[in-house]
Amino acid sequence: MLLLSEVIEDPRKLPYLLETFHTAQIKNEKAFHFALLRVQVDSDIRMHEDIQRYQQRKYVAETLEKLLYGELMLSVGENSGLEDD
Repeated sequence: MLLLSEVIEDPRKLPYLLETFHTAQIKNEKAFHFALLRVQVDSDIRMHEDIQRYQQRKYVAETLEKLLYGELMLSVGENSGLEDD
């Protein structure tokens, strides 16, 4: 979670930390996934405050979610990850 906080605060670090995230042993994957979702929702809500900052934060969270989980849980369209099967 500390590494996530670091890259959310400075999105320019993301390219250098992608492999670290990909190979990291995440103790509580569900909690981490929801942390990524919280960043995305918070970024959408605050987008009017500083559009560039919050677009970058959202991009980081979405990129990490795609890298680690293969798809976006909050994606718009037919295959939303929040649906129960």
